[in-house]
Amino acid sequence: MKSEHSERTRDTAGQPAGGGRTDPATEAFVAHRNLLFTVAYEMIGSAADAEDVLQETWLRWAGVDLGTVRDPRAYLVRITTRQALSRLRTLGRRRESYVGSWLPEPLLTSPDVAEDVELADSVSMAMLLVLETLAPTERAVFVLREVFGLGYDEIAEAVDKNPAAVRQIAHRARAHVVARRPRGTVSPARTREALDAFRRAIETGDLQGLLDILAPDVVLLGDGGGVRQAVLRPVVGAGKVARLLVAGLERIPAGASLGRAQVNGHPALVFRVDGAIDTVVAVRVDDGLVTRLYAVRNPEELSYMQRKTTLRR
Repeated sequence: MKSEHSERTRDTAGQPAGGGRTDPATEAFVAHRNLLFTVAYEMIGSAADAEDVLQETWLRWAGVDLGTVRDPRAYLVRITTRQALSRLRTLGRRRESYVGSWLPEPLLTSPDVAEDVELADSVSMAMLLVLETLAPTERAVFVLREVFGLGYDEIAEAVDKNPAAVRQIAHRARAHVVARRPRGTVSPARTREALDAFRRAIETGDLQGLLDILAPDVVLLGDGGGVRQAVLRPVVGAGKVARLLVAGLERIPAGASLGRAQVNGHPALVFRVDGAIDTVVAVRVDDGLVTRLYAVRNPEELSYMQRKTTLRR
């Protein structure tokens, strides 16, 4: 859930007041802000909470004696990691009582995110859900090492462990992720082709068209947050998913539209009603077929679809 200062963070955290010259602390924070947001988002899976982490990071950074800081980037990443770990542990308890499936908060991203294949893979819905299965410290170590390429000594300072322990955690986390992550990478072109076929079938209510583009073992996950209607449990199998989607088409109101967008570095569909975003549908495509559907309907998780978010490694 968004806190009251989530929205303020975009305007105040690291931004100079009054438009004058910035001080060195502000300049350093602004220079690394997109990187810090990406670190926090990959650790938490929530953009609103990542913004809160950046607010806390800024408040602590503003009080640091810069004369003692050798590497501002490393220092800021360390603060961000610690704040994200604290937030992640709190959120873990909340998500245990979440109504239905919890899905990561979708981000409207620019084409440059998709061009960085490793970054796009790391923020995909599929990967973020795999990261959810790691313990908080394991997730932090994996993200810092595998996505951002930090050294073990630097990660050790961020997670308050010794380098030897971090190496063991990294090895364990990597094995855990490899065993659960989607196999192989899919070209954006193949994903767009499958998505377009899926979209045509949805728009025309073509049951056979859906069955043709859905993998036999496709899984549909929905997140309504207890606020909007959504499937409470995963729906498995092309037949069940296709029939559910076709039945849902009968309830679509007039003025609805289905468009394509770049979400978390990958092509996705955005369902709007009277111009307002109702549902974001991210997909996973393997061998030309849709293998995963992630439908986010919770209004509190759709605000970052209003403007593009810049992600950096």
